[in-house]
Amino acid sequence: MTILAWGLAATALACLAVLAAVAARIVRERGQLRRALSTKDGEIERLHDRVWQLAEGEERTRGLVEAQVDLIVQRDAHGRITFANERFAALLGQAREDLIGSDATLSVLERGPAATAPGGGRRIEEAVATADGPRWIEWIETPAIDAAGRPGTLRAGRDMTDRITLERSLAESRSKAEAASDAKSRFIATVSHEFRTPLNGILGMAELILDTRLSPEQTTYVRAIKTSGEALLTLIDEILDFSKIEAGRLDLAAEPFDLQPVVEGVVELLGPKAQGKGIEVAAYIAPDVPRKLLGDGDRLRQVLVNLAGNAVKFTDTGGVGIVVERAADGAIELAVRDTGPGIAPERLPALFGEFEQGDDSATRRHGGTGLGLAITRRIVEGMGGEIRVETAPGQGSAFMARLPLPEADASRPRPSVPRAMAGKDVLILARSPFEAPFLARRLREAGAVVTLTGDPVDALARVAVAPCDLLIADCALGLEIVREVGHEARQAGVARTIVLLSPYDRRDFGAPTAAGFDGYLVKPVRPRSLYERLARSKGEPMQEPGPSRLPGPRRRRPETTARVLLAEDNDINALLALKSLEKLGAIVDWAKNGEEALALTEASFSGVRPAYDLVLMDIRMPVLDGLEATRRIRRLEEALGRREPSRIVALTANAGKEDEVATTEAGFDGLLAKPFEFQALSGLLESARPALAKAS
Repeated sequence: MTILAWGLAATALACLAVLAAVAARIVRERGQLRRALSTKDGEIERLHDRVWQLAEGEERTRGLVEAQVDLIVQRDAHGRITFANERFAALLGQAREDLIGSDATLSVLERGPAATAPGGGRRIEEAVATADGPRWIEWIETPAIDAAGRPGTLRAGRDMTDRITLERSLAESRSKAEAASDAKSRFIATVSHEFRTPLNGILGMAELILDTRLSPEQTTYVRAIKTSGEALLTLIDEILDFSKIEAGRLDLAAEPFDLQPVVEGVVELLGPKAQGKGIEVAAYIAPDVPRKLLGDGDRLRQVLVNLAGNAVKFTDTGGVGIVVERAADGAIELAVRDTGPGIAPERLPALFGEFEQGDDSATRRHGGTGLGLAITRRIVEGMGGEIRVETAPGQGSAFMARLPLPEADASRPRPSVPRAMAGKDVLILARSPFEAPFLARRLREAGAVVTLTGDPVDALARVAVAPCDLLIADCALGLEIVREVGHEARQAGVARTIVLLSPYDRRDFGAPTAAGFDGYLVKPVRPRSLYERLARSKGEPMQEPGPSRLPGPRRRRPETTARVLLAEDNDINALLALKSLEKLGAIVDWAKNGEEALALTEASFSGVRPAYDLVLMDIRMPVLDGLEATRRIRRLEEALGRREPSRIVALTANAGKEDEVATTEAGFDGLLAKPFEFQALSGLLESARPALAKAS
């Protein structure tokens, strides 16, 4: 009951007490009147007036009480009614005069829980039978004393039928909505699984075909198939993600993660697409940003991929820059800026809504579900942060997210910036909106004095007057221009020269030394690569580490042959995995369901078949699913006392947190999401090689 209702009920009870007191006074004064009539005839008229006033006050008090609550009934210690108002009598269908002295009561159909009422007494909810059908009454029951001083009980009630009916209707509607949401989530998860399974075959087979001899025309067609399949996979992932978030199933981890690889990985992931459009993508992390943060690194990566991926998609000239800095209060501030077309002001209010895009016109050039920014906003808010956008038509956009991610280990000293360039003069020749300014900031942090120019003539004039210690030239200015600058700089006595190249430029530029440069850096440039390049002596060859190498998988046969058990019921996916594993030099046995996989594993334990170095187990299979098959394998290993359990990796088209938990609980060592890439299988076999070498 609301505070107002409690107040009204309390007022009603107080009024009843007043009514009882008034009645008692009437009785006393009537007695006084009789005595006065026998002794003081002159006071008859005055006493009559007094009686009239008391009766009027009683009636007024009774009206006030009945206005405060719907129902009033007072009973003595034996349950007999000593007072009842008209509404209570009407509910029983009897005259009020007939109720006095009776034990008439309402038939209770349903009773809610009793509770203590404010100020004492009990609060009781009852569904009672009436001539108009069932009604819900909320009573406040308190002890009461009648005019003669006898104990009893007083009940004041209010008809709450409309409220309770509405509450039950809302609860039922909410239950139905939750059930519908759960059903929708299950449906989308099932559809996602059914989509991802054939997509695994399409993308995998396209990759296998690209590894064969094809004509240029055939290569174009197959690449188009692969690109379209990847675009469809992105849409499916977005829809599934949004479905989980909408259903309140946004799971955010709180575990230490390294921020730098997350940011650099996003930049390197988007690099080929950006460079293919003739734009750049680069990142800068301020030196005071902690390396290890406490939070969900995977979800943060998703935020950056969504924001930077959108920026790359909509930007045709210039580039995209990611900046990570630390606020004064310790929060992490991410900014993704681009030199794209900007967003119209009227689109901003709905920009982070579901199924909204920066351009919703019929002539828009870019597709998509419009869920990326909505998902990003939900993730950022789930982390306790906030996101905003600054943009104007023709002036690019800047999406900024503020995240309160604490440092994972504040006691651990942060790595210092190398001071290899302390006091050195550096000239950067580039018309780059982000990569060159980020390089300049890093070099200044390393102690260098940096000049940035986009004019080759200005750069040559500067080195002719005062040769610098280091010249960095961006190949994006043009191959011939950069070659000429390199030769002139060497002639002018510049101590060291480095050329910036994209993987596409690297093929055409040739050897940097032939163009007058001492080395090169591949864009996007990682701080580690920059500092390693600067630490090397002049003329020392440089091998660019990690993902910044030229694209394309390096496929080699492992030194030791691995035996793999593949449990997969889908023929196409099985063929894809078989061919991929065979290309990696593995010997593969194929089981079409979990029962066959269990039988083959048991045979390997008994020595009937060779032991398996790796088991790839699909989750959804007929006869016996992958989860149960793995549980039985683990129980069998325990019963046999095997010291080194089998390495079992789950294959699944459902790769959410709940799937990871389910596979971990079932005893899997890892999870490989479909569609999987050749490199992922190669990595699994590489991880099995130490055990193979030990066994041999």
